[in-house]
Amino acid sequence: MKVLKFGGSSVGSIDSILSVKRIVEGQSEPVIVVVSALGGITDELIRTAHLAVDGDVAYLTSFAEIAERHHTLIDAVIPKGNQRTALIHTVDSLLDELRSIYQGVYLIRDLSPKTLAAIVSYGERLSSKIVATLISDAQWYDSRDFIKTEVKGGRSLLASELTVQLVQDAWTAIPRISVVPGFISTDAHSGEITNLGRGGSDYTASIIAAALNATQLEIWTDVDGFMTADPRVISTAYVIPELSYIEAMELCNFGAKVIYPPTIYPVCIKNIPILVKNTFNPDATGTIIKLEPSDDSRLIKGISSIKGTTLITVAGLSMVGVIGVNRRIFSVLADKGISVFMVSQASSENSTSIGVRDEDADAACDVLNEEFAKEIQTGSMFPMQAERNLATVAVVGENMKHTPGIAGKLFGTLGRSGISVIACAQGASETNISFVVDTKYLRKTLNVIHDAFFLSEYQVLNLFLCGVGTVGRQLIEQIASQQEKLMREQGLKLNVVGLASSRRAIFSRDGLDLTNYRELLASAPESNIRRLHDEVIGMNIFNSVFVDCTASPEVAALYHDFLEHNVNIVAANKIAASSNYENYRQLKATAQRRGVKYLFETNVGAGLPIIRTINDLIHSGDKILRIEAVLSGTLNFIFNKISADIPFSQTVRMAKDEGYSEPDPRIDLSGTDVIRKLVILTREAGYAIEQSEVETSLFIPQELFSGDVDAFWQQLPALDADFEQRRSRLEADGKRWRFVAKYEEGHASVALAEIPKGHPFYGLEGSNNIVMLTTERYREYPMLIQGYGAGASVTAAGVFADIMSIANI
Repeated sequence: MKVLKFGGSSVGSIDSILSVKRIVEGQSEPVIVVVSALGGITDELIRTAHLAVDGDVAYLTSFAEIAERHHTLIDAVIPKGNQRTALIHTVDSLLDELRSIYQGVYLIRDLSPKTLAAIVSYGERLSSKIVATLISDAQWYDSRDFIKTEVKGGRSLLASELTVQLVQDAWTAIPRISVVPGFISTDAHSGEITNLGRGGSDYTASIIAAALNATQLEIWTDVDGFMTADPRVISTAYVIPELSYIEAMELCNFGAKVIYPPTIYPVCIKNIPILVKNTFNPDATGTIIKLEPSDDSRLIKGISSIKGTTLITVAGLSMVGVIGVNRRIFSVLADKGISVFMVSQASSENSTSIGVRDEDADAACDVLNEEFAKEIQTGSMFPMQAERNLATVAVVGENMKHTPGIAGKLFGTLGRSGISVIACAQGASETNISFVVDTKYLRKTLNVIHDAFFLSEYQVLNLFLCGVGTVGRQLIEQIASQQEKLMREQGLKLNVVGLASSRRAIFSRDGLDLTNYRELLASAPESNIRRLHDEVIGMNIFNSVFVDCTASPEVAALYHDFLEHNVNIVAANKIAASSNYENYRQLKATAQRRGVKYLFETNVGAGLPIIRTINDLIHSGDKILRIEAVLSGTLNFIFNKISADIPFSQTVRMAKDEGYSEPDPRIDLSGTDVIRKLVILTREAGYAIEQSEVETSLFIPQELFSGDVDAFWQQLPALDADFEQRRSRLEADGKRWRFVAKYEEGHASVALAEIPKGHPFYGLEGSNNIVMLTTERYREYPMLIQGYGAGASVTAAGVFADIMSIANI
């Protein structure tokens, strides 16, 4: 024999109640069916009662709507005939009783708990009569006859021994199908109607299953089972196939509303499995809850949370070493019916923090202040402190037992995501780690935990892409082409949640489709630097990376705030890393302190691993003694192209036409870009340096840098003769020009140098870059890093590589 319970959503509509009929009639063994009121009816019964007690005649309209809903359902699912006529007679009789109770409440303006309990009982009484008539060969049982309660501590609690005996007496013989109204009960002494509390239909089913030693308890609801987390918050949450009783209880107590928490105990002690199934998707496997689930290597099974938490701190020096303080705290709260669902106490005993529901917070503070009034008056204790707008999160899993490092990984993950833990608690059973966070961080908290413990099918990296110029466009195309492969082979989802150009920006937590990003941006709202800042921080999304493919000082100025809010930075933009040293130092320090990354490999050498190599050398104990480098692809292109047939002015024009130089080539010819790159490398090598400290030797007259760019192009050919004369001499001497950046013993310089044959820089081709590092380990034979140092494609690839390093791939 099995017990099947169907919730309000399962009997709340025509389609769902017909699905209940198919499920029950398809069972191969005897079943007892426990049903809730039609979905939403209990709330309507309560609302109508309050309208009546307030003297609002609208209670009549509300009652009529309740009656109409039941009549409409009967008309739709029960065929015409004697059964339907009898059912309508029964339902109308119940509705007449209900109407009379409402009228009495309206007339005397009084709604006692006893009367309200009687009113809400009609929901299950009505629904169970409909279901019993709908299902073939079903026999109806009145749960008021055998579910009994008794008053303890001012509350109606289950009279267990009496109830078990009465249940067994009611089913001395078990028919093929029995139908029982859930939730409702009667007082063991007075016989007055009571109930088992909201969600009590689950409890009714569990009590009957345990009393009759059922083979299984099935809870039919509107979800496929217990989920690893709330799917409304975490799109990657999935059904947990199996849970232990303890795991299920922990998840239910902390917000997983799949099962009413008291449901688990009666069947647990009888070792009766609970199967959670979906009425709307009966073919889904569901979740099975039993004593010993099949082997599962996952350390945690699920995450649940409770919003509306207030943390009350009871503190004072007089608490230290004093016996009985906690007894006073919990006794006075229990006397007032205030439930405490989390406790955190410092080992010094000078403070105890308790978690209560927001609606109980004021009452809890009042009774505690009253209880400890003398101590507060003398100053030995402080008035109660209530911290509101909090949420409690529970991480649950029996595999956490005796597994070192779980708490460390959990809190480390939260810290790196910028989430502060306000209080935490863990029992010796090690099956639940509970902690309190600010409500505004709840979504982010659930996501980072779900991702960090590999509950998700894949890791998610949320990207904000800023800049859609040549490098930005290439990066978008590279990401779009690799997204599917990374998902399939690496389990990494690159989720682009923001895309910004200089004028427009679009943001979506769910992710943007990169296949039509141009159209998305074209139709996006106009944007500015303030909106960019507010959207990135305001989204407060986990595992986030801001990718800067601009050359904007305004965008670079946002880095500090982003890092403070635990947003990783990947920058092709050189401005921040080459800005004043104090700003550079603060950015690096903030990233380290907040546990996020600030990466800018492409600031020097495009996709070449120059900065990463320097960092590896430094971190492994080496010391950089000298840096020599050719860092301008533009200038190297110019000095490789110049010849007897191609004058200097023409090579500059070629560099611009082929996209190597800036639109105004004087930016490249001034060496400013090379200075920035040298400053970045020198700083990464461990030396403090400013751009102003770099000695610069110009190779074209200063006057060409003043005036507009048109005047520059007109004056440039005048230099050709001098350059050709010098080039001819250089060629005769077997040398070539290279614009060399150098740092050694505190002196930094950039200058046009004459490089002899045999030198590593001599044969550098095209727009390539080369860096030569002399270190304590590489003193006799310096380390060389050489390759493409310019170009949108290789730069974008370098940015992509930085993004991958954040994902640890």
